[in-house]
Amino acid sequence: MQALILAGGKGTRLRPLTVYTPKPIVPICNRPFLLYQIDTLRRAGIKDITLSLSYQPQKIEQQLGDGSDFGVNLKYTVEPQPMGTAGAYKYAEDLIREPTVVFNGDILTDIDLKAVIREHTKRKATATIVLTPVENPSAYGLVETKKDGRVARFLEKPTADEITTNNINAGTYILEPKVLDYIPAGENHSFEYGLFPNLLERGEEFYAHIPQRTYWIDIGTPERYLQAHQDLLADRVGRIHIKERRGQFDAATIAELDELSMIGDDCVIKPGAQIINSVLGPGCYIEEKARVENSIVWAHTRVGAGAQVSGAIIGRGCHIGRAATVNAGTLLGDKTSLTDYSQTGGGAL
Repeated sequence: MQALILAGGKGTRLRPLTVYTPKPIVPICNRPFLLYQIDTLRRAGIKDITLSLSYQPQKIEQQLGDGSDFGVNLKYTVEPQPMGTAGAYKYAEDLIREPTVVFNGDILTDIDLKAVIREHTKRKATATIVLTPVENPSAYGLVETKKDGRVARFLEKPTADEITTNNINAGTYILEPKVLDYIPAGENHSFEYGLFPNLLERGEEFYAHIPQRTYWIDIGTPERYLQAHQDLLADRVGRIHIKERRGQFDAATIAELDELSMIGDDCVIKPGAQIINSVLGPGCYIEEKARVENSIVWAHTRVGAGAQVSGAIIGRGCHIGRAATVNAGTLLGDKTSLTDYSQTGGGAL
């Protein structure tokens, strides 16, 4: 069993954070996001992993290298133009020799992949799609299944009277190599609209796996990116636990740091500062009486004396002026500078 992670997206929904940082390596609790997917694969015994890239691929390869630091073997393929999900899988065909776990590169999940693989093998399936239930399925593509677990049909963004299930495509698949023959070479082709309907038409052994009590979130929007941090800090993600919340940093004895917050290496936190339910990246400088609450602050950002940051995402190398107020819903790109006493409008992320 090997794996392919589809990590070619530009991350447009997360801009301006992704202008200089490709979405697959945006920090989640101070780790490049892809490492969480790599951990999930490694726990299932999968170490042969290919990353399908498109946007700023060199930055991703520089961070992850050959994978040896993370206990896996990484290979890379770079799409010459956007190929779609199935097209990217087809483009990596030369690296695929055996059944393959395919991950969409923006899903944070603690799924038990071993259980999915066991079920796929027991059923002698050609393809297995993992589903996840959501509260409001109207914004997604629904997947209807039969009693024996076979996929019955796909229904994209249904109206209220069309909803028959709340199970949606979770962006995780197991595919036998034979399905590569059903994907046209050199074309933009989709799993959802191309390959999967084709498998149904051909009567292939196409099954769904619906895991129980599994965490799943698409980190591709600011609100969900922030939510993923809140869930990890609160230890709400079953198989993913933050082991080290404190790096090597300098904090005044009268600074307030709650137990949930994560503080990166080389941070400086001055007297009277408060860090509450937040993540500070490496090298942040928090001045006297500043307050950072329910927020994510990327590396090497400075928060001025008396500034208030709440429910915000602040990029790398920013400067928040003295007594500035950064309200909930604020998203600041790298190297943004806010003047003293300024206020951001905020609003819903």
